Amino acid sequence: MFAKIIIDQDAKALDKVFEYRVPDDMSVQVGERVIVPFGSRNLQGFIVGLEDVAVFDESKIKPISRKIEDFPVIKKEMLELMFYMADKLHLKLASILRLFLPSEMRTDQIKELIVRYVSLSGGGQMPSSRAKKQLGIVEFLKENGKQKFSDVSNQFGYAPLFALVKNGVVVVEEKQENRVPVFDEIKNEHRVLTALQQRAVDTITENKTYLLHGVTGSGKTEVYMNLIERQLALDKTALMLVPEISLTPQVLANFKARFGEKVALIHSGLSAGERFDEWKRIFFGEARVVVGARSAIFTPIENLGIIIIDEEHEQSYVSESNPRYDTHMVAEFRRKYNDCTLVFGSATPSIESYSKAIDGEYQLVEMPVRVNGMEMPKIVVIDMLMEMRQGNNQIFAIPLIYELKNVIEQKKQAMIFINRRGFSSFQRCRQCGYVAKCTDCDVSLVYHRTENKLKCHYCGKRFRALDVCPSCGSRDIKQGAIGTERVVEELHKLFPDVRILRMDNDTTSKKNGHREILNEFRNTKPAILVGTQMIAKGHDFEDVVLVGIVDADQSLYQSDYRSIERTFQLITQVAGRAGRSASQGRVILQTYSPRHYVYRFASNYDYKGFFKKEANLRKVTNFPPYARIVRILFTHENENTVAQECKVCYNKVKEVRDAYAEDFVYLDVMKAPLNKIKNKFRYQIMMRFKLDKADEIEKKIYDCVDEKCKSSVFFEINPNNLS
Repeated sequence: MFAKIIIDQDAKALDKVFEYRVPDDMSVQVGERVIVPFGSRNLQGFIVGLEDVAVFDESKIKPISRKIEDFPVIKKEMLELMFYMADKLHLKLASILRLFLPSEMRTDQIKELIVRYVSLSGGGQMPSSRAKKQLGIVEFLKENGKQKFSDVSNQFGYAPLFALVKNGVVVVEEKQENRVPVFDEIKNEHRVLTALQQRAVDTITENKTYLLHGVTGSGKTEVYMNLIERQLALDKTALMLVPEISLTPQVLANFKARFGEKVALIHSGLSAGERFDEWKRIFFGEARVVVGARSAIFTPIENLGIIIIDEEHEQSYVSESNPRYDTHMVAEFRRKYNDCTLVFGSATPSIESYSKAIDGEYQLVEMPVRVNGMEMPKIVVIDMLMEMRQGNNQIFAIPLIYELKNVIEQKKQAMIFINRRGFSSFQRCRQCGYVAKCTDCDVSLVYHRTENKLKCHYCGKRFRALDVCPSCGSRDIKQGAIGTERVVEELHKLFPDVRILRMDNDTTSKKNGHREILNEFRNTKPAILVGTQMIAKGHDFEDVVLVGIVDADQSLYQSDYRSIERTFQLITQVAGRAGRSASQGRVILQTYSPRHYVYRFASNYDYKGFFKKEANLRKVTNFPPYARIVRILFTHENENTVAQECKVCYNKVKEVRDAYAEDFVYLDVMKAPLNKIKNKFRYQIMMRFKLDKADEIEKKIYDCVDEKCKSSVFFEINPNNLS
């Protein structure tokens, strides 16, 4: 027998299926990991097929060296998904396979956790009256029963415990245990559904795709849990995705309370051991409900009855590093493979998803009212130019300061949203214009006052903050746009006695960082939580009555066709954190462009009006979802190499453009807006074409890329980030 094997090496030359002979004394299955000879090395590979007859000369085919496990770690569905993603997204096979396993498992850096326990044997040679510690251990085990070896050893000492084991008084047994992610314990509350919630549950019954459009606070999570309960009753499983790691502790607590040990958690914030054990529980069918961030879409859960993607509009569902993929696309594949239900949920659906719902590709289910019957928080738009004319040069508008004082007097809570971490976005010399930039990336460095460092938010490098300009020697250093650190500092000046918490990538980097900050905020009143977009969605705090949006314009003027849509979504989502209980919420939105149409629609929570205007603009200008954007990104350490190869490919793509002249809207080659990241230069070919022949054109474009290209080449369809 002969095995078709993919070598676990992310190299272009190895991106194909190799053939190996299965030794006569070895039994293998498709999906197993094996070690095979490759040149002078032994490499890991995955069996993706078995054949009785060899394609190549049998005398030259090498045998498999050994198996790594005795069972297939890649299930049939995942193998089919691998070939689908390779075809649709032009990805390397090995890089896709790596998505399906915990990384530490692939590199043999993680093993099962074996815990030793001790208990009384009921026999053996009892210690003498002089062996006080040994007698203490015997009494302790009599009173408490079986205990961990390490706990007893730490309490009484290793030597007396070992003596009891040697004399047969105490027995040791080993047990494999799971490392369980930490979560908050809450009561299981089966809430009575509102009429709108019940209608949603009753509507979502078929094995197709639904878009659940429910305003913030409309009770979508309870709908999700009812839908999952129904599938569990049918002996099916469920997969629930959330966009941010910060949301998973809260969601997990709710799901654990409702479904108990059936729930597994998957996200990048877990320890290696936790991630491995949760993956194993899913693989062997012990967990029937999986909750997680983007990567959870690849978990090996079988017999799926429902897939739910909450906050479906979030750009975190699109991977912007290798391998690049869209979670929506993967979810659609798994829905069809399992013939199950797929639910996309959001208060602010993406233009693409809502367009599909309007066109009937998805079934639209609406929940336009909050579950508590309260009105949506009132959004007050503040013109910061007018504030400046009236003499207010602070970062907070006077109405926001006034509202914060009221919150503190009432012993309530507020959230302040600023989607920029650090103290300031750059440091610049006022005399000569020098801006501190990263040596490895084409970006300005962000000043972090807490550490007094300049940091690159792309590669993580750190530099000493500027006291003196290295170019001209001036000490006149200007700070750039404000970030979360600066907001916290200014709030401390205004309210020195109030607990002010900060939630961004810097404060949540340690394990369980999100959970600790959110729990402290939940239990502190009055309090103010300052944060980036991780505070903007999903969180439910009943005492938050005020939300301040400090710099609403930040995402508005980015050079991206989705910038206005993202601004609308962020405002609506962060505004939705206020007034989720009996108290009416208020939102103060600070902007320098108060007459921009996005603020009119956002302040009225008019999603349909916004969609109509934005969709019309996209249709007229030929942008997604009414056209397709393809970006081919080339990266290499040598700028001449990447520029030349990009140019060669561009000339080939031009031939495709000429053959489909009526369908092409745009084609150009250029440096990427961020020309260098992590010491690699970046060039790109950008194109836009109509939908009629999009798949056909896309295939031709893929074929144009030079097989012998030295650069790393990435293909992106309708990329989330054009920088």
